[in-house]
Amino acid sequence: MRYCTFVAVFLSALLAACAAGPAGKMRSMDEVDAQGAAAGLGGGGRPVGEAWSRSPVYGAGGMAATAQPLASQVAIDVLKAGGSAIDAAIAANAALGLMEPTGNGIGGDIFFIIWDPETEQLYGYNGSGRAPEGRSLDDLKARIAGLKAAGAVPEDLEGIPSHGSLPVTVPGTVDGWFAAHDRFGRLPMADVLAPAVRYAREGFPVSPVIAYYFQRNLDGFEKRAAMIEEFDNARTTYFTDGAPKAGELFRNTDLADTLETLGREGRDAFYEGELARTMDAYFKRIGGDLRYADLAAHRGEWVEPGHVDYRGYDVYELPPNGQGFAALQMLNILKNVDLAQWPRASAEVFHYLVEAKRLAFEDVARYYADPSAAEVPLAGLLSDAYGRERFSLIDPARATAAFGPGEPALESDGDTTYLTVADGDGMMVSLIQSNYRGMGTGLVADGLGFMFQDRGELFSLDPAHPNAYAPGKRPFHTIIPAFVMKDGEPWLSFGLMGGAMQPQGHVQVLVNLIDYGMNVQEAGDAARINHDGGRQPTGVHGDPLGTLAVEPGVPAATIKRLEAMGHRVEVIEDGVRFGGYQAIMRLPNGAYAGATEKRKDGTVAAY
Repeated sequence: MRYCTFVAVFLSALLAACAAGPAGKMRSMDEVDAQGAAAGLGGGGRPVGEAWSRSPVYGAGGMAATAQPLASQVAIDVLKAGGSAIDAAIAANAALGLMEPTGNGIGGDIFFIIWDPETEQLYGYNGSGRAPEGRSLDDLKARIAGLKAAGAVPEDLEGIPSHGSLPVTVPGTVDGWFAAHDRFGRLPMADVLAPAVRYAREGFPVSPVIAYYFQRNLDGFEKRAAMIEEFDNARTTYFTDGAPKAGELFRNTDLADTLETLGREGRDAFYEGELARTMDAYFKRIGGDLRYADLAAHRGEWVEPGHVDYRGYDVYELPPNGQGFAALQMLNILKNVDLAQWPRASAEVFHYLVEAKRLAFEDVARYYADPSAAEVPLAGLLSDAYGRERFSLIDPARATAAFGPGEPALESDGDTTYLTVADGDGMMVSLIQSNYRGMGTGLVADGLGFMFQDRGELFSLDPAHPNAYAPGKRPFHTIIPAFVMKDGEPWLSFGLMGGAMQPQGHVQVLVNLIDYGMNVQEAGDAARINHDGGRQPTGVHGDPLGTLAVEPGVPAATIKRLEAMGHRVEVIEDGVRFGGYQAIMRLPNGAYAGATEKRKDGTVAAY
């Protein structure tokens, strides 16, 4: 009994001590529990796989991976109704333009890579729009000077303003939808767009990460209000009562009307019909330069994806004006070293990833531009010899202070949402779509329910640069879908949204899968890095060494070693700068394994 009494007294004293605050201040058990939660309760365990990841999703009849669960379900419903993977991808993209307008919408551009099992070919589509024909480079510079004089943009702004009408280019998404649908669709477009129309009219509950980005965008618009010629339409469409909150029902009946018009009247309604006339009138009213003739002249183009072999896997990306070849250049550099000789979390692996990125992006800044307006050495950039030449510049022990662009052989021959869909016949679609910076320019045409992109911000103002602004020219583009083949068969449809993070993320995912044998979900959940800095295709260059952002999953000892190697490192905990990944892997038996992004709201749906 004396022992039991001692234990009871000890436990009482221990509980009292635990409940005591600084200087012996007593706290309630609720306060103790709250502090314990705030201190960081870790994740649970798993019977298989890595403790920090989840299981991939498996299915054989069809699969969709998107950044919003309802959009994934929309895609599955379309597949079950007899639609092809392209029907389902367009339906999901239309839903995302409503549900995730913080990353995409029909005011932006689109890119596809499509595996067609019938022809056994990969098809690439570049759906980027062009600058207005009626504004010259000198006109643009004069407009920017006027904004500086009026205090609407900072005096030290070196490039094109991020908001308002100056960065607007022709939206290419709708044209891309219809081009792909004409070639690979099965269902009428009115049926494909019907789920998005219904959600736009009836409303849907906003998901948490998208709500977070709604608030970030509203804060950004208010900060840059002087750049934006007209914001009342955008406020009415998206921010009537401030930024939508998680769980709040959101509707966009104007967008429902626009999508219904597209389903009923087709592509030409947007580029030559009533919608085009509404856009023309709006830009005339606010003093912008986009015109009916610019819309009527727009056509996207089917392009041949480029590829490199990375350890027996053929990785495909679209050519410039996008940055997809940067991922291929990085892989061509990295295949000259056996990364698997070190643990995945080692400083050596991160060092080679960063230096390969820095080398590739020097070429991005020098060469990547609209190939119809500039001579781009496409084949030379992807040659094995050039990859070896660039690899030889990496010091294995230390970060190089500054790199420059290479001289590849010249031969004759370019915020976001990513989604991927696969159907039961084996068609796989890799689709990426964006308004560029967040929601876009802040401009919403009267009654149309979507915001125009600010992709033109990525032009250079240097007339000697391949990416220099010019009337009717396509700007450098960041959004890139990806696809991987193995032994002539489709293996992986994937992408990773997020500006310059995209090629870096593509490479990190592939290294995780191919070099380290992770499954398709673990490859996306693993901690990432994002190097920022160096030369830019806009001509507005950063520090040559740059800064390496890492997620908390990178070990402290690795960070310390990287700093000793000369890298400037910072830990970012909120996941915002590390992109958003979705993927579908085709298994040898014809079934699919899918993965989605824990840094977003997304999910994989399958049947």
